[in-house]
Amino acid sequence: MDTQLNQDVQQLLRANKPDGPVVAIVAPSGYAPNPAAVELGLATLQAQGCRVHNFTDVSNKFQRFGASDNARIAQLYAAAQDPEVDIVLALRGGYGLTRLLPALDFGMLAASGKLFVGHSDFTALQLGLLAQTGAMSFSGPMLCGDFGQDELSGYTLMNFWQCLTQDAHTITAHAEGNPELAVKGTLWGGNLAMLAHLVGSPWLPKVEGGILFVEDINEHPYRIERMLLQLLHAGVLDSQQAVLLGDFSGYRLTDYDNGYDFEQMVAYLRAHLPVPVLTGLPFGHGRDKATLVVGAAAELVSEAGSFALSMAGYRSLFGR
Repeated sequence: MDTQLNQDVQQLLRANKPDGPVVAIVAPSGYAPNPAAVELGLATLQAQGCRVHNFTDVSNKFQRFGASDNARIAQLYAAAQDPEVDIVLALRGGYGLTRLLPALDFGMLAASGKLFVGHSDFTALQLGLLAQTGAMSFSGPMLCGDFGQDELSGYTLMNFWQCLTQDAHTITAHAEGNPELAVKGTLWGGNLAMLAHLVGSPWLPKVEGGILFVEDINEHPYRIERMLLQLLHAGVLDSQQAVLLGDFSGYRLTDYDNGYDFEQMVAYLRAHLPVPVLTGLPFGHGRDKATLVVGAAAELVSEAGSFALSMAGYRSLFGR
């Protein structure tokens, strides 16, 4: 475990909350395939000065889920109703949250004031919160894949804590070939497959003039293109200021692709979508990821070789 990283995080947290924040762990999607990663993640949070309320049970998995549907809802509700909890952190992604959406009391979850954090399948809860209540949440690290890694990403964890402890947050990235622009709008998005899945449902927000960010893993470029075209044909992209592409790794090209790759896919999108498309957002299933505030007021400024994304107007850990 990185001692210096833990010390840096402790200093950041204790400057504002001497006892440390309380982090609730919930498993609203898949179960942890490696229980050791759960223990390591819990230890990492504690070493960084957090108190942990773990509402999960690695031995209580149900099929491919972290628990039965009702038990997973109960975890979310228990974390939201625990007066000591500050942050509700997803155990991991996978699949399972969309099974819960019709039964969830989004009003109660939003009114709890908790900071809900996760990505991947957790996107369904985040978009549901925004669509149903306007509540913001945080696309960021999860217990198993980030806090539970043998080699922690200093970028991921420091970016996360910096975002949650401030009332404004800016990330910068280097990327070649992006259009130059300066736009403002509501930041929203997440996992691309979840966005496409929620089209036509009451859990996909209707965001006008937004800045949409997307990521995914193990999706071939043609499938990425297809899902973005689905968003286009559904009328989602017409009202956006920009689309930010994050990490899209884990796919495999074959001879059949005949030169069609991620770059060719992006070129096609830029020629056919009615909105600027930017690449290079440090967010997704990769090791190093920024934390993004779903629903925040944002400004995106792209210049030659780099861009900056600023977020403001959200409730932080110490501004509650």
